[in-house]
Amino acid sequence: MKPKINLRMGREAWILLIALSVLWGGSFFFAAYAVREVPPLTLVLARVSLAAIALIGFACLTGLRLPSDLKTWRSFFIMGLLNNCIPFSLIFWGQIYIASGLASIFNATTPLFTVVLVHFLTRDEKLTPARVFGVVCGIIGVAIMVGPELLGTIGENVVAQLAILAAALSYGFASIYGRRFANQPPVITAAGQLSASSIILLPVVIYLEPFSSQTLPGLSTSAAVLALALLSTALAYVFFFRILKLAGATNVSLVTFLIPVSAIALGVSVLDEQIKITHIAGMAFIALGLIAIDGRFSPGFREKL
Repeated sequence: MKPKINLRMGREAWILLIALSVLWGGSFFFAAYAVREVPPLTLVLARVSLAAIALIGFACLTGLRLPSDLKTWRSFFIMGLLNNCIPFSLIFWGQIYIASGLASIFNATTPLFTVVLVHFLTRDEKLTPARVFGVVCGIIGVAIMVGPELLGTIGENVVAQLAILAAALSYGFASIYGRRFANQPPVITAAGQLSASSIILLPVVIYLEPFSSQTLPGLSTSAAVLALALLSTALAYVFFFRILKLAGATNVSLVTFLIPVSAIALGVSVLDEQIKITHIAGMAFIALGLIAIDGRFSPGFREKL
């Protein structure tokens, strides 16, 4: 029997979503250190493989076991492609040519793609005016936070921008495809898709970035790689699949709105950066979007929508 998904976010889902945004927002800090000494594809492989090893070890210690049937592993490989290999590669390539702020705006279209996809591909997450309104508010909020001046660069390096949009589309498909793992423990689902991603990426890295041409990273870089793998990947994906089980594909994709908020909060608290009026305005639009998508408008306003 397929579990019923609650489209309104409960307390647990909200707490996990905020925690997930902090973990994924913090990945930018860890990656900034690691990429100085570790080639990009090697870093991606290290991220997913170390996370997979950690989760498999945790599963063994808690008495859980990875499934052994081919059908489930085929699903893990598809999920790994949609949720890791394809979007990670497209985002990395795209960010070579466009600013990270603009990339985050395009990445924030993930809920928009997800809202449309779930309407046509699922039965219990249908498109509503309130949800569309919420997604648009969220995208506007992200654009305001990262800087409206970046909007002037839209149209430059079109192929790179399309690559980021394709990554967002892949994440949308991944959120929907991941619903099939609702009856499995989130730890097992995360470990399975990360293991599959590692297997897919290993021959690519061996061919494109052979280890013989690399030097061993220093202690601080190694610590950053471990943090990226254990916190921003292993723990983050456990939260991701738990939210997906609790609240559905559209709601879990809302994390792309919260990542810029978390990144700015980390910058203010850790790096003593200053918060700007545009940050506050952007956060207000994001909050409005989250409320709209979650369905917590007053009945009168919801009817008008």
